[in-house]
Amino acid sequence: MREAIAIDTDPGQDDAVALLLAFASADLLDLRAITTVAGNVGVAQTTANALRIRDLAGADTPIHRGADAPLVFPLETAEFVCGPDGLAGAGLPPPASAAAPGHAVQALIALCRAAPEEGITLCPLGPLTNIALAFRLAPDILPRIRRIVLMGGAVALGNITPAAEFNFHVDPHAAAIVFGAGRPIAMFGLGVTLQAIASHAQVARIGALGNAAGRAIHGMLTRPRPGGLGSVGHPMHDACVIAFLLWPELFAGRDCFVEIATGALRGRSTIDWNGRTGRAANAHVVGSVQAHDLFERMIERLATLP
Repeated sequence: MREAIAIDTDPGQDDAVALLLAFASADLLDLRAITTVAGNVGVAQTTANALRIRDLAGADTPIHRGADAPLVFPLETAEFVCGPDGLAGAGLPPPASAAAPGHAVQALIALCRAAPEEGITLCPLGPLTNIALAFRLAPDILPRIRRIVLMGGAVALGNITPAAEFNFHVDPHAAAIVFGAGRPIAMFGLGVTLQAIASHAQVARIGALGNAAGRAIHGMLTRPRPGGLGSVGHPMHDACVIAFLLWPELFAGRDCFVEIATGALRGRSTIDWNGRTGRAANAHVVGSVQAHDLFERMIERLATLP
């Protein structure tokens, strides 16, 4: 049986690869909606980017525009990494399709209420603003959520501040709400996603797939990046979320208590990796990935796209 999922995203190059992997896996994943949030770039652009990726895949999954700012803090974006439009290197035209009517938060609430008996899996790839708003506006949906598989946080140092990973830094209050909601969470922080780097040979094979998706991904993975970023390789942070749904045997981690800081260490995810606090685990924190095998399987899937 296919797993019903919804992807909440702020594309972003690695978000784009995650979406394309989901589109290429319709035999295993029932992608019911994509919702967009402000993060890597503003929400108008993340929505346009999601539409561009959907056009590239030839898909028709509904896309709903969501929150344009975090719950409390002003929005901080990452054009310095992703480029002015968030998808530098992709070479994609403007969207040829339009977003579905209705706000992303209301769409998420409706999806959860209409979920199959086994529930729906939420796959947040950016700041957790939409998810937190849905939980606060409609707490009745919580039992309908099978699990939350998300990219965010870090066991050690962050990537936007010494303390914090970007997604949790942008909206730490939303992250705190989600981790306090009592639903099963699989967390993909920087400790594992920075291992998810394709070899140069694998990147070249993606570019040689002979399809538009492969050319776009190759362009995004090989684009110039500032400050030496990508000199070794381009980590596929968000693609790990979708890969975990498809191939959980490629990942390993442990159940931990995770606390999100909203004060001086804004966005810091304090992870009780060794169980020293005695507090009950609220997330399965993934710590390692078999990166070579991951990209071998991804390449096979991506080859099926237009």
